[in-house]
Amino acid sequence: MSGKYTVVRLVVDGERFEILVDPDKALNYKLGRQVDSSKIIAIDEVFSDASKGLRVPVEKLKKIFNTTSTTEIAEIILKKGELQLTTEQRRSLIEDKKKQIISIISKNFVDPKTGLPHPQIRIEQAISQVHVSIDPFKSAEEQAKIVVEQLRTILPLRYEKIKLSVKIHAQFASKALGVLRSYGDIQKEEWLADGSLSAIVEIPAGVQSSLIDRLGSITKGTSQVNVIK
Repeated sequence: MSGKYTVVRLVVDGERFEILVDPDKALNYKLGRQVDSSKIIAIDEVFSDASKGLRVPVEKLKKIFNTTSTTEIAEIILKKGELQLTTEQRRSLIEDKKKQIISIISKNFVDPKTGLPHPQIRIEQAISQVHVSIDPFKSAEEQAKIVVEQLRTILPLRYEKIKLSVKIHAQFASKALGVLRSYGDIQKEEWLADGSLSAIVEIPAGVQSSLIDRLGSITKGTSQVNVIK
């Protein structure tokens, strides 16, 4: 098997079916990006073991897939099968997913002692210390819940949301409203007679500083933001 290709494997009723594919194009396809499947499949053959060049007999293909068209079968395997990632692909995907998980934890959890979010570098170090296993294909949100439970053995974490009272001058109100919606849930929205915006927004505690900085930038420092006790 050429080092230029990797394998997509599908197991049906205990039988293994493999096709050779372009690694990067196949990964893009599996990530939901638009890729022509004909440009992904490297060889129009179906193998029981691609590394040994063992082809699946036509009779078996017909029995399992109800067709002998290797093109059609290859597309089924590509769609339903498991892509064997290259070492570099796996490393890159896991690193990206880890960054997403760290960001989620930093935004939504605080140190109970200080009420402040842990620095992302501290969370990253804790993840390394407890040897968290990260799946490159599972969602960051789903995995963050599991990671938090593992981290709590060495890192104090408390899920916390806060409410902010926000007032924005009329000339900045429309743009600021979009920012508020992107950061949290707006629980009260009131437009005052002079066109200014008064709102109450609930946000993850870890994004408070980021939101205040963003509003300050948009409103040229004129926004009024207060924590509701």
